[in-house]
Amino acid sequence: MKVLLAASECAPFVKTGGLADVVGALPKALAEADIECRVILPLYPTLKGLARKATSDMDLGTLFGSPARLLAIEAEGLSLLLLQAPDLFERKGGIYLDESGNDWTDNAQRFAALSNAAAQVSLTGYENWRPDLLHAHDWQAGLAPWYLRQAGSRMPSVITIHNIAFQGLFPAALTRLLKLDPAGYSREGYEYYGQISFLKAGIIASERITTVSPTYARELMAAEFGMGFEGLLQSRKSDLVGILNGIDLKAWDPQSDTAIAENYSARSLKRKAANRQALEKRFGLSGNPDAPLFCVISRLTEQKGLDLLLDAIPALVGRGARLALLGSGEKKLEESFRKAAADHAGSVGTIIGYDENLSHLMQAGSDAILVPSRFEPCGLTQLYGLRYGTLPVVSRTGGLADTIIDANDAAIRAGSATGFQFAPVTAENLVHAIDRACDLFGDRKIWTLLMRNAMRHQVGWDASATAYQSLFESLLDGAEKDAE
Repeated sequence: MKVLLAASECAPFVKTGGLADVVGALPKALAEADIECRVILPLYPTLKGLARKATSDMDLGTLFGSPARLLAIEAEGLSLLLLQAPDLFERKGGIYLDESGNDWTDNAQRFAALSNAAAQVSLTGYENWRPDLLHAHDWQAGLAPWYLRQAGSRMPSVITIHNIAFQGLFPAALTRLLKLDPAGYSREGYEYYGQISFLKAGIIASERITTVSPTYARELMAAEFGMGFEGLLQSRKSDLVGILNGIDLKAWDPQSDTAIAENYSARSLKRKAANRQALEKRFGLSGNPDAPLFCVISRLTEQKGLDLLLDAIPALVGRGARLALLGSGEKKLEESFRKAAADHAGSVGTIIGYDENLSHLMQAGSDAILVPSRFEPCGLTQLYGLRYGTLPVVSRTGGLADTIIDANDAAIRAGSATGFQFAPVTAENLVHAIDRACDLFGDRKIWTLLMRNAMRHQVGWDASATAYQSLFESLLDGAEKDAE
């Protein structure tokens, strides 16, 4: 089986969030099941060095005003097709935002080009390689399944919703410019409240819709979480499935991780202390062996519940605990966490930005990781926490609910607890969860048991890759029967 994955980012090459981690890890997991994957993504300026390793290329003509080519590259265990469209992607700034932090004004054309290129490869192949199935990821690739259907193709397609809050909404006036059939601009098509929605187009055109955890799949059909798409997804209920994300176990392994101060395992947990000391030094935190060191590695947004954490900091510090935070996002939150670090010097440390190596040290050096999200499709940082014996403190929503076993009395007695859950998502309940973690940290025997439970928890891609394999095979079987 051959599968083309279309996405706007892919770890370790370009990353702004969990989408990249999934797109970088899933093809490797599927390879174990003899599924041959290629990933198509834009050639951003940061990937120019990678582009020099191209083994072949294919001319795509002009896409939305830019000459376009595909470059085939093998790197980091992945087969890539980089979309070289200089007028769309070779520019200063971020992959979605300009240097002022605003959306690129031509994002519609930029990601329509990605989708169009993915559809072209699906229709005609790349040299002698042609996929059997298209797997689009999030709104940035949402038009790819639509372009396929518009061309009359019956190739099966799947779209994965990583976060429904981002829907790819653009003015209806762009319909013809984006090479969309105007007949599709309707309630039953890609129209959404007077705009074009790339995500809706992908949902309408794909045979199956997946999202990144079973609980999030259920939540999306409720008004509280569906962001206006709940009715559409209810109508596709039989085609919607939640498949839990996994993580790359080789990239995230405390026994071999070169980004941490000292390697360790569930059998050598005392070595974790060296990482804690390195982390305290990096963030200017005082040592306190009697209270936990919490960390946050996150985009700084209200979705992530980090405004609630600001309210909880006095209680956290009052317990003698410390907090190390790494992230960037909403300017108000950035400034608030800088102020918290100044107000609680030695107890709170803040680094604004993102540093992949530092994120590994934080997982290795912290005792617990805070993920107080108001909604969370899957979440990966809590999975990294489990892998590193850093106990997650999470809100009971989406993938957080699916991956963390709360340390209540029954779960502790059963030997299954791996972290702490709280709900509803309020500052008061977050403080209560932090208090519970601090209380259990005082019992080293129980805390060590929880750490070992966490590190034994299955967080890899094996089960999820099997689920994707079954889904893909069912679609291809159905396509063959329809062709008979």
